Amino acid sequence: MRQFQRSMTLFAGLLLGAAAVLAQGGPSKPVNLMVPYPAGGPSDAIARIFFNPLGKELGQQVLVENLGGVSGALAAQKVLAAPADGQYIFQGSPNEVILSPLANAAVKLKTEDFRLVHPVADAVMVFVTRKDLPVASVDELIALARKSADRPLSYGSVGIGSLYHLILENVQAQTGVKLSHVPYKGNAPLLQDIAGGQVDFAVLVYSAAMGALADQGRLKVIGQLGAQRSELLKNVPSASESQALKGFSYKIWTGFMVPKSTPEDVVVRLHAAIGKTLQDPTVRTQLAAQTQLAAAPMTLAESARFFDAETARYRAIAKQIQLQPQ
Repeated sequence: MRQFQRSMTLFAGLLLGAAAVLAQGGPSKPVNLMVPYPAGGPSDAIARIFFNPLGKELGQQVLVENLGGVSGALAAQKVLAAPADGQYIFQGSPNEVILSPLANAAVKLKTEDFRLVHPVADAVMVFVTRKDLPVASVDELIALARKSADRPLSYGSVGIGSLYHLILENVQAQTGVKLSHVPYKGNAPLLQDIAGGQVDFAVLVYSAAMGALADQGRLKVIGQLGAQRSELLKNVPSASESQALKGFSYKIWTGFMVPKSTPEDVVVRLHAAIGKTLQDPTVRTQLAAQTQLAAAPMTLAESARFFDAETARYRAIAKQIQLQPQ
């Protein structure tokens, strides 16, 4: 009888332990950090910086999963199709969750389907050209584009409706030049083709890989898009310093998102883990090495307001250039 009582007490203890684990609001299975572009690009580099320390904070394994296509919306749709239980985190930017529904008729997701848990990094965007394009500045690029109206310069982007596409549509609207758009599935293949001379130029997030190619003389970085020169790229002039694009400025952020219907306790736990990870000196150093600045701390309410403001901003840009879903 005593043996039976001891067994029942042990069983009850196990049940209480299991209940405590469930009450923490976090699943025990590995978490998938979904990157919406192929391996090798800036988005993938960010994920590789975060997945280990984030896993330690969450107390469970975090796996990086890459899925490119449809301007990053393919990965976003996969996250939305999965159970909203915190097992899938989407590493996104305005490109995938705000702009792709405005530009691609095949994209059925809505920006409002996602909740931004916390921004994680701000990137430096730059004008990058093939090595033998005869320009050394943004003004020279615009001048060459004007001379080449009968045979427009080609520019690449990560897809129709991506921020990079919208920026260069805006450049055309502001300057009157004509350019030829070549969409790609991700930064990495586009960068390779610029280095190989298959496309004339692009606006892209600056990365360590791009810096290495520039140092090797395989491509040129001729300008950045922030309002001021970034602390991480002081020797490259800002487009706003040019004559052709005076006052022209853009920046892009990356954040960790979950489906809107994810339980609040799971979101709160994830938000706390991301916040602690962003304070990790190693994470901040590794982000800087990729010319990414760690995002400033935000509460969940601040993250929501930021996401709403960014959504309104980019929808206004799309309307201004009369972007239509295709």
